[in-house]
Amino acid sequence: MEGEAAHHLGRVLRAQPGQLYELSDGTAVWLGRIENVTRDSVEFALVEEIAVYHPSLQTTLLLSVVKFDSFEWALEKATELGVSRIVPLAAVRSEKALLAAAAKRADRWRKLLLEASQQSRRVRLPILDSLAKPEAAFATFRQDIRIFLSEAPDAKPLREVLRNQQAKSAVLAIGPEGGWTEAELTAARVAQFQDASLGKLILRTETAVVASLAALNFALSD
Repeated sequence: MEGEAAHHLGRVLRAQPGQLYELSDGTAVWLGRIENVTRDSVEFALVEEIAVYHPSLQTTLLLSVVKFDSFEWALEKATELGVSRIVPLAAVRSEKALLAAAAKRADRWRKLLLEASQQSRRVRLPILDSLAKPEAAFATFRQDIRIFLSEAPDAKPLREVLRNQQAKSAVLAIGPEGGWTEAELTAARVAQFQDASLGKLILRTETAVVASLAALNFALSD
């Protein structure tokens, strides 16, 4: 192991020869024993391969850009909840200053996804797409189940939308503070997304991310 990861392990965590760590290349996981620690590298001996868990449900999250502290918290929790792909959305009601700065945050966001994956012992990191318009994203992702959260009075409860569903893939769209515009709602419905409600209370974007992904996992995953 070299670079920043080796520096963190050797200098911050003060790793010592003989200690055991789980190592992954994104496909397999091995139990490794530290053999040698230098200033810039950590050498391991592979002890044994560890069984890998791959979620049965592949979930894509279309997440409208909101204030960065909330957005980044949502990225971390979505990673911990097993999302396989995240697409930041430039919704009409997303703040324009945030959208202009989003591209510069991509490297930071990928680092957050890596750290959240390590914390939750994920083997594969979520894919982080470039910023996209909601209409384009709705037309692109054609998973088995397509849901967008809605505050419309006639939107079905999410539990009802998910009842008796069996699917291996899902796409979930969550709007910005202020909600979707009528044009965005129309585009979602044309792409056969189903309206779904999380109840009568108004939730922050990051709260809606956790609540809806937990519901998806409960209803559809193993």
